[in-house]
Amino acid sequence: MNRQLSVAVTVVAALSAAACSPKTDTEGAATPAEQAATPSANPAATIPTPADETAAPVFVQMAAVSDMFEILAARLAQQRAQSPAVKSFASQMIKDHTKSTNDLTAAITASGQSLTVPTTLPQAKQAVLDDLNKASPAEFDKDYMGGQVDAHQDALNLLQRYAEDGDVDQLKSFAAATAPIVQQHLDRAKTIRDELK
Repeated sequence: MNRQLSVAVTVVAALSAAACSPKTDTEGAATPAEQAATPSANPAATIPTPADETAAPVFVQMAAVSDMFEILAARLAQQRAQSPAVKSFASQMIKDHTKSTNDLTAAITASGQSLTVPTTLPQAKQAVLDDLNKASPAEFDKDYMGGQVDAHQDALNLLQRYAEDGDVDQLKSFAAATAPIVQQHLDRAKTIRDELK
């Protein structure tokens, strides 16, 4: 009994001493001052640097690629889609994105900028198109419409950012005028996608 009491008193005394002693930094942990004085070796390696979409050359490249992708994907949908709603959507995409490409070219000309519009898809976009072409007949419509929601959301974000912060007035006007049309496409794409589920 005395031994148990002795052990209990020792434990209580140790806990009391720990509770009353001042707190110290965890051993081996850097203090805030040390952390501030020691930056990470390469902070840029962990933070992706996005392309400056408000610079005219980047915007033109991305907007043109977006239109080109939409037209090519829509042509594929006209051939492979089974749903009349999907085929109708694809026809509208060809019409509207061809107009958007023409309007972008006119805005570039009006701006007096020497900006080059790409004529081929970058490898990543071509891979998306290739994957869509490999979709089974039963999955094609869902895959196409799901991709259309993503692509139109990306395009809308691009246009809205450039309309707000772009560096060339004529291209800003193009972006501002095109964004509501892309919003309509996005809304319709979501509706059709959800109806296919």
